[in-house]
Amino acid sequence: MTEGTIFPKYYTIARDIIVKIREGELLPGMQVPSENKIIQQYKVSNTTARKALQEIDNGGWAMKIKGKGTYVRKQSVVRSVDRILSFTDNMLELGYTPSTRLLFKGILEEGYAASINGRKYRMKGPVYKVHRLRFADEIPMMLEVRYISMELCPGIIDEELSGSLYEIYKQRYALALKEVHQMLSTFMIDSGVGEFFNLQQSIPGILVDGVTFCGREIILEMEKSIYRGDRYSFAVRARPSG
Repeated sequence: MTEGTIFPKYYTIARDIIVKIREGELLPGMQVPSENKIIQQYKVSNTTARKALQEIDNGGWAMKIKGKGTYVRKQSVVRSVDRILSFTDNMLELGYTPSTRLLFKGILEEGYAASINGRKYRMKGPVYKVHRLRFADEIPMMLEVRYISMELCPGIIDEELSGSLYEIYKQRYALALKEVHQMLSTFMIDSGVGEFFNLQQSIPGILVDGVTFCGREIILEMEKSIYRGDRYSFAVRARPSG
């Protein structure tokens, strides 16, 4: 931008609010000025106020939650791929309050199969399919579908599924998680899937296909999960071979 450039009003308002976020006047989790407050404070139209909030959202400084307002983002969640850690425990470790919305549950009598890292894995039926939306501080973070062995987890259909499945495996079925194989790929979360995350525009997403073992070649569950790319980072620890 050259000296003397005249910025649009919505952009100037957005920069004012972003400065407050950067300087700590508005902290993570706090609500930024609402559309009505911006209209009153800056004497602008609702269109200008709405564009200012969208500019803040687009810049990654805040997130709009449908029906509630726009809130300052917390730092990205870092998930280590070399630890077997549930979503619930991951969020609690980082100081977030986890919650879950159950979207679907049902039995697949024919079983389930998927290719992960070039290898075909198959679970014989019956398999319990669970579709859930996972939240951190009421912000949708991850959309998951899990396929659970009903042979290893008889009666799983009677369990309350708002918390950690790993904890259910451990406490009710005395199953220890031995190994997890995962394949990560990126894509754009757009219309359809984006509605689960209350998104107004497309954002990067991280697709995780995984298989979890509770013994040598004994598959406990498989998953297909979508993580928000604007809120998640995956950390990998590697060692020299040989």
